Amino acid sequence: MAVKIKLQRLGKIRTPEYRVVVQDARTKRSGKVIENLGIYQPTQEPSLIQIDSERAQYWLGVGAQPTEPVLALLKITGDWQKFKGIEGAEGTLKVAEEKKSKLDLFNEALAEAADGPTAEAITEKKRKAKEEAEAKAAAEAAAAEEAAAKEAEEAEKAEAAEGEASEGEAEAESAE
Repeated sequence: MAVKIKLQRLGKIRTPEYRVVVQDARTKRSGKVIENLGIYQPTQEPSLIQIDSERAQYWLGVGAQPTEPVLALLKITGDWQKFKGIEGAEGTLKVAEEKKSKLDLFNEALAEAADGPTAEAITEKKRKAKEEAEAKAAAEAAAAEEAAAKEAEEAEKAEAAEGEASEGEAEAESAE
């Protein structure tokens, strides 16, 4: 009996999905299946190809002939190279990245919202009031620095005067 490895079409219009199946060569495309080997979904990015490698090797070994599209899939997964005994010629199957779980996405959104802007609207009045308050605070800080500098100068002068007075007293005591 002539056996082929074929694609059996499933899915809606314009959204094809295929099963990789082993069938008698004389049956219809959607006819009786001997064995289901895997699935192929070309609409996903990258295309989803899942083929049971062990069973595909068995059917190729007993003489099942793959159709051209299935042969291309077997080359991508590396099963054809394994069957032919080609060393170092693994398949070029691309695997999609795992999607983040909804909980992780939610937690990231919460973190961004906590660091993000506040809910209050910034109007022209509020912006000017905020600038004036900042300017006023800066002026007060400058005045406080000047006052501190004056106090430091006065303290130095007072210490110098005390030092001179104590020197005069020390000289008077030494003269006696």
